[in-house]
Amino acid sequence: MEQKSNLFLETEKIGKLMRKYAIPCIISLLVAALYNIVDQIFIANASYLGSYGNAANTVVFPLTVVALAIAVMIGDGCCAFVSISLGANKKDDAHKSIGSAVLICVISSVILTAVYLIFQEGILTMFGGRVNEETFRCAKEYFFWITLGVPFYMFGQAMNPIIRSDGSPKFAMVSTLAGAAVNIMLDPIFIFVFRRGMMGAAVATILGQIVTAALAVWYLFHMKAVKLNKSSFRIHGRLAAKYLPLGICSFLSQISLVAAMAAINNMIRKYGAMDEIFSQEAYAQIPMAVVGIVMKFFQIVISIAVGMAAGCIPIVGYNIGANRKDRARSLFTRLLIAEALVGALALLIVEVFPRRLIGIFGAANESVYYTDYAIKCFRIYLCMMVFATVNKATFIYLQSLGKALTSTVLSMVREVVFGVGFALLLPRFFGLDGVLYSMPVSDALTFLLSAVVIVSTYRTLRSDPIEEAAKCRPSHPTVPIRKEQKL
Repeated sequence: MEQKSNLFLETEKIGKLMRKYAIPCIISLLVAALYNIVDQIFIANASYLGSYGNAANTVVFPLTVVALAIAVMIGDGCCAFVSISLGANKKDDAHKSIGSAVLICVISSVILTAVYLIFQEGILTMFGGRVNEETFRCAKEYFFWITLGVPFYMFGQAMNPIIRSDGSPKFAMVSTLAGAAVNIMLDPIFIFVFRRGMMGAAVATILGQIVTAALAVWYLFHMKAVKLNKSSFRIHGRLAAKYLPLGICSFLSQISLVAAMAAINNMIRKYGAMDEIFSQEAYAQIPMAVVGIVMKFFQIVISIAVGMAAGCIPIVGYNIGANRKDRARSLFTRLLIAEALVGALALLIVEVFPRRLIGIFGAANESVYYTDYAIKCFRIYLCMMVFATVNKATFIYLQSLGKALTSTVLSMVREVVFGVGFALLLPRFFGLDGVLYSMPVSDALTFLLSAVVIVSTYRTLRSDPIEEAAKCRPSHPTVPIRKEQKL
């Protein structure tokens, strides 16, 4: 009988596997998040851009998330499906699903680029870009150039989880790091030396994305567990119908964030105009710039949370495919504990050091209103981060179990029903502060639902004692019994 690919996912210690897969995934997602954050740091510290450039970056950011949402739906869905296929020793399904995912990613990225270029001004207006004329000018310049890089960005992000599913999390990490290094090196040159402003920041980002995409193309022709051929590169509808639903949770978690950001940006513009300070033309962009910065910090924390959970998708998928529920359950416990610790540490940082955090984003060049509002925003908007990280882990873990519907429903409730709903509702009662309250209220209510799902998931993964004892017998002569039982 042919030995299954990636057998170590069924036999290696759970803790060691989590470190091997989660850490590179965390770094990859952190670096991906830093693409936009690095731009904003350099923009904020350029005196000729300042909070206007920051606000413009906040307007454009959700539009890059739309591209990311499509990419991760394809990539994460394919990753989960490939992992399950390899665990069940179905290599034909694995290579065809990867080839199909490549084509779907390329086609969808070209379509999105065309839509952005054609409807540029209307889209920017929809996301609050007309808070004042200077912000809108900066947003148009930045958005145009960022749009040209969308195909490279989407391809790199979609291939990243697929590379992990092939057993190469380190390469996935290195490819993303290489692109980020290019961006970080070029940003200060284009912004401060050549003074190319928003265009310079965008071009530096695009060049970094091209590097990541090029490395992903190279890897596709050097895969280990899966070998691609000409027959792989077709849109296999039967397989796409299986793996795309597995990525729908990732899609919704990102796209619903876009909806929430659109609602938040427009509420900031509306209720900021009613504020005594921020209704003044010189300060009108401050709330949007500050909330964008706080969102970027939150994006860093969530990148760690999602990275830990998404990094475990190949491990969980393989063990579910191999009928090892005991190992999947052990991993779930470790994951939830780790996620709660990440949220607690992030909460401590924002509550104790908000002034230092905003100082990174050019506070020295701005008015006192900028700093004061930022401190308030950090402490209120992010006060429920422990719940937020645990919620994300739960959604993604369900996805790795193949429970796409449950995962999708939970994501929709958090991001759309609560995220958008409270962003629109609470400002009616609390004015501009209501925008800040919308985040913690949404996370706290979502956690109540997650707790029910967590208990249900443990019950699903509980095996019959006799059945579990049978699974602990070595399925391959080369694997010692004591190593099988040691998680």
